[in-house]
Amino acid sequence: MANRPAAFLDRDGTIIVDRDYPHDPEQVELIPGAAEAMRRLARAGYALVVITNQSGIARGLYDQAAYLAVHARMAERLAAQGVTLDGQWHCPHHPDFTGPCDCRKPGLRLFHDAAETLDIDLQRSVWIGDRLTDVTPALALGGRAVLVGTGYGAGQAADAPPEVETAADLGAAATRILGLEAAC
Repeated sequence: MANRPAAFLDRDGTIIVDRDYPHDPEQVELIPGAAEAMRRLARAGYALVVITNQSGIARGLYDQAAYLAVHARMAERLAAQGVTLDGQWHCPHHPDFTGPCDCRKPGLRLFHDAAETLDIDLQRSVWIGDRLTDVTPALALGGRAVLVGTGYGAGQAADAPPEVETAADLGAAATRILGLEAAC
């Protein structure tokens, strides 16, 4: 579908349980309801795009191969529940270790890269994550931001600007986005 919206999803704490620098594919556990929420978003026409900061690579805690193994396991678990990702991008940097970059969220480069590659309409897109850095790019790009209470989200909700919606989890976010519940 040309020029479609995307659901830009954070990975750790939004789709999978955050294990602090996950690098072992055996530890990948989907957050309950995440796959069903993603299926609903995909059926509604959203491209499913994972964009994630992976500073564990810059910190030397794991390498690119370990990141890809965890991603592959997550994709495998999602596929077993009928979910196919349209794309994934990650930032392997951290300013304290590699210096500044333009791909680390809340930077916009990875979203622009995804939009160009997948022909995404950024203004009709949604950003869903458990950190404000995951969702505030929506404010700069004209989309909709939803902070979920899983992962770190519950601790960041009080600091969210008024334009950022909150939801208990990815399932509740999908329900709100798809208009099945009034926004708060």
